[in-house]
Amino acid sequence: MKLNELKPQDGATKKATRVGRGIGSGKGKTSGSGQKGQKARSGVAINGFEGGQMPLYRRMPKLGFNNIFRKELAELSLGKLQEAIDAKKIDASKALDEAALVKAGVVRRKKDGIKLLGNGALKAKVELSLSGASKSAVAAVEKAGGKVTIVKHEPKPIGKKAEKKADKK
Repeated sequence: MKLNELKPQDGATKKATRVGRGIGSGKGKTSGSGQKGQKARSGVAINGFEGGQMPLYRRMPKLGFNNIFRKELAELSLGKLQEAIDAKKIDASKALDEAALVKAGVVRRKKDGIKLLGNGALKAKVELSLSGASKSAVAAVEKAGGKVTIVKHEPKPIGKKAEKKADKK
């Protein structure tokens, strides 16, 4: 076999239909677009239009609510914290904050803060300052001789207020 003998298998390729090339071609005059009107023109996008009937997406009831002010907190369980201490990723003798946990790789990213959850067991005495903690997690840390401090973060200003603050600095 030579390079000049290469060709696709029979039936693998198909010639494109040339439209608008005379009545005898079968795709002449209107080129398969029917008669006049919106759909015969290019750039038509009327998906979801049901001929004046109330469309399905408007007949369905509205559901749910998206709170734009909600806090997306990264979760950290007591068990995962103990594993990190055992693996010597973090030093339990020092006070730990969110930045230290992210830097050590215990939590992937901080998001709007880190919340400590009570899953697992904690044996080490740890001093933590986090955005949130469950009651069971706080109780478990205090039982181990540690302390949890909840830190409130200032919300980042959005829009024109943010621009004004940036201009003052």
